[in-house]
Amino acid sequence: MTTHETILKLPDPLLREACDLARTRKQTVGDIVRSALATELRKARKKVRKRMRTLEVEVAPVRAELARDLAEATSWYDLQARLRNTGYFLRPAGSGLSLVRLIGDARICSASALGPGYGALRERFGGPFPGGARQVPEEETGQVMSMSSPNQTSLPLDQIDEGVVDF
Repeated sequence: MTTHETILKLPDPLLREACDLARTRKQTVGDIVRSALATELRKARKKVRKRMRTLEVEVAPVRAELARDLAEATSWYDLQARLRNTGYFLRPAGSGLSLVRLIGDARICSASALGPGYGALRERFGGPFPGGARQVPEEETGQVMSMSSPNQTSLPLDQIDEGVVDF
């Protein structure tokens, strides 16, 4: 195993205790620090694994509930409408999407935890997630840009069902 030299600045009392412990154990201060760091990293990994198991237990029922909608949706609009009918919606988050509870606006999980990743959905629906209806001031055009496919035309504001397009 390759090792790297690291400079560690410690307050005097902590260094004295580390030296005393190292003498008692017939080890170096480096051995004590490496052991303590390894112990902390194991604890952190264990917490992450436990949290991932907890998330899986929480997400599994939602994944089952939404599996059919995810499989049958034919566009971003269709998927968003289906999700809203079950009490959820998608919201852009980082480089992907999050599933959010409609009531309470609570993030449930990343959309990829439900099945197909963002890239697969983007390919299937013919373009990126719209991220919300882009409202253009009516005095400029009186239209909202189409959000389900790059090839669709814009619709006049008064012809849009806001329950479907209000991402």
